[in-house]
Amino acid sequence: MLILLPPSEGKTRPESGSPLDLETLSFPALTPVREVLLRSLVKLCNGKPEHAAEVLGLGPTQAGAIAVNAALNNEPTARADAIYTGVLFSALDLPSLDEAARGRADSTIAIASALFGLVRPDDHIPAYRLSGTVTLPRLGTVAARWRTTLPQVMQDEVGDGLLVDLRSGTYTALGKPPADIAGRTATMRVLHEHQGKRKVVSHFNKATKGRIVRGLMESGADPRSVDELQGVLQDLGWTVERHGGRLDVVVDEVATS
Repeated sequence: MLILLPPSEGKTRPESGSPLDLETLSFPALTPVREVLLRSLVKLCNGKPEHAAEVLGLGPTQAGAIAVNAALNNEPTARADAIYTGVLFSALDLPSLDEAARGRADSTIAIASALFGLVRPDDHIPAYRLSGTVTLPRLGTVAARWRTTLPQVMQDEVGDGLLVDLRSGTYTALGKPPADIAGRTATMRVLHEHQGKRKVVSHFNKATKGRIVRGLMESGADPRSVDELQGVLQDLGWTVERHGGRLDVVVDEVATS
C-alpha cells in the first residue's frame, strides 16, 4: 500500500541539521527533476525579491521565505514529518506513534511536494516555499515538470498493491495515477452530516484524514483493494460509503485535531 498525502504550505524551519543532499532522498528516479527545480528556485530567489515574491505568490509578511529559498542548498534539514505542519499532520502526529507503527509510516506514506515530487516521512529536507501552482521562469509550470515522471514512479512503488491518494487537487495535478493502477486507487472525502444534510468542510476534512491514516498505521492493516480498505476503515469505527474508487467517510462531529 502506498498512501499519498498533500504537503502543508506552512513549514517548520529546523534550527540545525545537515544540508540538503538530493541523493539521500527516496524515489531516486525523481532526482533529475528535483535538481532542475531546485536550481531554478534558488536562482529566482537570489534575484530581485519583488520578482520572486510575485512569481511565488508571496505577500509582504512572507518575505523571509525568499531568503530561505535563496539558501536552500545550505539550509539545515530535518525529517519531512517534522518540516510539514498544519491540520492533517497535527492529527496524524507521526512522532508519537510507537516504533512499529512509525516504521510502517516511513515505508507506506509519501508526501507530495512541488519541489521534491514525493518524499517519505523520514527523508531529510529543508523548509522551502514552492506551491504546485507556480510557474518558474523559463521552466514553465511546476506541475508540467512532474507529470511525465511521477505517474511511473507511483506505479512502480505500488506494484500489485493499493494506492490511497489523499492529495489535494493542486498536488494531484503533479501526476495522476496511471491507468494500470486506476482500479487499485482509492480516493477519499470526508462528509459532515448534520440534521440530515452533508457537506465537505476543508479544515476537519484534513484532520479526519490525518486520524484515519494514523489508525491505519497503528492497526498494521495492509489492504490490497478498495473493498478491503473500506472494510478496514469500518473495523476501525468509521462510517464509510463506496462510490467506485472514492470512499466517503461520514462523520457527525467535527474533528479539529
